[in-house]
Amino acid sequence: MSQRPVRDNSRDSGSGGVSANEDTAQPSPLPPDLMTPVPQFIADRPGENIDLSPEVAPLWMNKLLRSIDSGSVHSTLRAGGLHRSTAPDDQRRAAVLMLFSGAETSAELPNDAAVLLTHRSPRMRSHSGQIAFPGGQMDPTDINAVDCALREAWEETGLDRHSLSPVAELDEVHIRASGYPVHPILGHWHSPSRVGVVSPEEADEVFEVPLFDLIDPDKRLMVSWGDWRGPAFRANGYIIWGFTGMLLSSVLYHAGWEEPWDRAQNVDLRRALASSRNNERTL
Repeated sequence: MSQRPVRDNSRDSGSGGVSANEDTAQPSPLPPDLMTPVPQFIADRPGENIDLSPEVAPLWMNKLLRSIDSGSVHSTLRAGGLHRSTAPDDQRRAAVLMLFSGAETSAELPNDAAVLLTHRSPRMRSHSGQIAFPGGQMDPTDINAVDCALREAWEETGLDRHSLSPVAELDEVHIRASGYPVHPILGHWHSPSRVGVVSPEEADEVFEVPLFDLIDPDKRLMVSWGDWRGPAFRANGYIIWGFTGMLLSSVLYHAGWEEPWDRAQNVDLRRALASSRNNERTL
């Protein structure tokens, strides 16, 4: 992608237009020093910080890392319809960054734990209006999937690739809607840096959702569309579903953070989206 970070909208909640009956929880607040406007984001450094370092992950992520290593996470994704990719080596691929912040010193899930998400512009050709992890297609210059995920996160949010530790890579999965095999990369954001909307034609909102908001049983539901059914979340007036929803649901379960919730609560996806801020145009 050609876009580069040039301006700062530091995690603007963008909550305009939310009706009274919608979920109006706000993204996790930033420290004051990260909210002061600056003319541009830090420059990216392609090829740096691209090796996995699971040994530096905080203790509260250890169970999740073991589940990734054992293949348990992918088994859950496969059961939900996300299959391991069998694409040929020369097919275009993509990578996404599942970036979790939270205190490094805690053995249990810390109160400040959160995940970085974006709202894809309704003008995008694929996955328009959806909530997504930062990410995108691999470029020929990307050294590996981690390099791709960090570059794309920088292009979409201005993320400093040295503010995080890449700690795991999930098995590549096939996304039917886009046709691309996708590498999910798990990272710990040890030094949260300034992020914001960089390229509004790609992502028009960048925000963090506290993990305890996603864990809240009242924020969870199952959505259906035709013969498809999958887990979803209500957050900041949005519905998080599809690939992102399945990944988050699997992570919460295998990390041991999930609380019992009503999986029988089945909501028509179109109806759920109609009362959300997603503004999706592909259904």
